[in-house]
Amino acid sequence: MKHLSEFDANDLAALAAQEVARALAEDVATGDLTAALIDPQRPARARILARESAVICGTPWVNAAVHALDPQATLTWHVAEGARCQPGQTVLTIEGRAQPLLSAERTALNFLQLLSAVATVTATYVAAVAGTRAAIVDTRKTLPGLRLAQKYAVKTGGGVNHRIGLFDAVLIKENHIAAAGGVAQVLQRVRETAPAARFVEIEVETLAQLDEALASGATMVLLDNMDLPTLREAVRRNAGRAILEISGGVNLSTVRALAETGVDRISIGALTKDVKAIDFSMRFEAL
Repeated sequence: MKHLSEFDANDLAALAAQEVARALAEDVATGDLTAALIDPQRPARARILARESAVICGTPWVNAAVHALDPQATLTWHVAEGARCQPGQTVLTIEGRAQPLLSAERTALNFLQLLSAVATVTATYVAAVAGTRAAIVDTRKTLPGLRLAQKYAVKTGGGVNHRIGLFDAVLIKENHIAAAGGVAQVLQRVRETAPAARFVEIEVETLAQLDEALASGATMVLLDNMDLPTLREAVRRNAGRAILEISGGVNLSTVRALAETGVDRISIGALTKDVKAIDFSMRFEAL
């Protein structure tokens, strides 16, 4: 399986088409009983309007939703992927047939609202730590079945992807350490079991554990729920030897102070878990 960082435009379009097909099967199933009231050949023009400021994300999914039901439809984006729209702005104009456009509307908007929300909140956190060395990083706390889409949205908002799943990188947590017999033992074991992992990261809860992890050759360490003085001391002790990431207790009121401790990465589950959809609406125009 390709990592998201290796995706090109074709890979992204294929992912969007696959996820849209599943969403349309869930929504339209055997047919749209309400849209059947409309002449199948009746032409239509529609606009998608932004009701609030947001970073636009999800254009491949919107395109796929419309083209799945009306392959001849024309979509003209007025705000590019990754750019910011303003309230009242038309972000997309669509020309096609009314019936399939009505059937595709909810699926297209669902993806646009969700992915733009993830990109927008990510961009807000990225702006909050501007000027520090800290990158804003996502987690595996994603909506089931939409992990790659949400991680793509994090990238669109200027964030960094953590591991995609359990298969591509190693994150050693407290229970792994306990089951393996200790920090040194688990780090030795992972060199034998996962030599091809994209990275190996170990979580520590104390400065003593950090010292042990560094002495055992750790190259990436997750500092879990440490207060600011402890984080600053961790950065001092590390002295650039390992990539330091922090998690826990991160929100917009705390993230700047956390970044200023000198850590390299701040992982935030809320980027993909606590999502409030961006308000977009579709409006048909008379032809």
